[in-house]
Amino acid sequence: MAWSTRELADLAGTTVNTVRHYHRSGLLEEPERMSNGYKQYRARHLVRLLQIRRLRDLGVPLAQIEAVGVSNGANAAPALLAIDADLAASIERLQRARAEIRAILEGATATDVPAGFEGVAATMSDADRSLMLIYEQLYDESAMTDLRQMVQADPDDASAEFDALSPDADDAVRQRLAEALAPQLAQHLSDFPWLLQPAEHLSKSERVTQETFVETYTELYNEAQLNVLGRASALAREILAAHAATNDEGEPHDG
Repeated sequence: MAWSTRELADLAGTTVNTVRHYHRSGLLEEPERMSNGYKQYRARHLVRLLQIRRLRDLGVPLAQIEAVGVSNGANAAPALLAIDADLAASIERLQRARAEIRAILEGATATDVPAGFEGVAATMSDADRSLMLIYEQLYDESAMTDLRQMVQADPDDASAEFDALSPDADDAVRQRLAEALAPQLAQHLSDFPWLLQPAEHLSKSERVTQETFVETYTELYNEAQLNVLGRASALAREILAAHAATNDEGEPHDG
């Protein structure tokens, strides 16, 4: 008894394309062909195909099927242990995802903030949320932890006024808001000095990071908001410099 490719696939509960893929990957040997050119699959091909399917059902990647083999021998143990670790990590990731989905369904969190920011999502503007999603691609985990603390510490009144700032806000309004934001920004720069030199916390190159910042800020904020951010940043640096100068004056000098 011999089977065609389609018949073999049906018997194994898979597809013709999958059988052909296993041939290309070297996992399933090519059978002999009849005089008319059609393949003749035998029982050994069906057994091998079912063995491959069994390993795939266990989560074994195609690239590791040959290493695991089709027996329970000791030689398969290292590969199986590695696969087991991968499966455990996947289960943990899926459990976290389910917990987040349950929180979303219960209205306790949002889908448009990075993991870990759920508790502060309600205080963040749409622009803040977008920024944090992008920051997550640019900064390492340590930096994101610091950014979450910064979001928690930002004064609600000034942040709300900044979020609602009109593009045609006059100079006096811009300056007043910049002065309101500067002290907290100076505190952030003092608490997290890496903000001034973030290279060690970047997951992308400095060029890519800078280009992404420019593109993101110019799209998320209007002209007045960008102006206020620039002014607040300059004022914050002045505050830091003044504090540093005061500290220097207070230190004892050698006679």
